[in-house]
Amino acid sequence: MGVFEFDKFAAGTFAVASCLADLTSKGAITIIGGGDSVAAVEKANLADKMSHISTGGGASLELLEGKELPGVNAIEERS
Repeated sequence: MGVFEFDKFAAGTFAVASCLADLTSKGAITIIGGGDSVAAVEKANLADKMSHISTGGGASLELLEGKELPGVNAIEERS
């Protein structure tokens, strides 16, 4: 994805976001992770077309990789 903050470079990023929104409408699960990705989807006015949005980029990737998250572990240990 590109430098969407500048209009002349945003077309590629917005095209990817639009494609993801289209896939969501066809039943695909789309997950947007990370502050910059969330900002891009919001700037494209497509945030409400995604299945899930998370500002936790690195943490989201680690969770999807099956790694342990220290904050989640601490909560589980206290339960």
